[in-house]
Amino acid sequence: MERLFRGRPARTDEAGVSRARMNRAATVLAEWDSRVGRSPASLRDQKLSEEITLLRRQLKDSRRKRQRLQQQVDAAATVIAVLLAENSALREQLIKRAAVVVPSAP
Repeated sequence: MERLFRGRPARTDEAGVSRARMNRAATVLAEWDSRVGRSPASLRDQKLSEEITLLRRQLKDSRRKRQRLQQQVDAAATVIAVLLAENSALREQLIKRAAVVVPSAP
């Protein structure tokens, strides 16, 4: 049990007893239950679980931020396209005005 609590079992069937026999060992199970929450292996698992939760939250926030930035890029691209069209139209108007010959007064 000590090796299991330290997170360093020597083999996969550490106790060397069947699951059925272990289930009948009420005293051993009660001790196991009382110690499992504060064992180094359990504490490590809790720490990893907290880290995973934090990383998931950060990933969710990053995805939200990326989506917001993508919307800003899309909006900017739309504005740029409109400005390019207006600029092109203004250039054409300027060319047409320059091509018009206005008679000068005598």
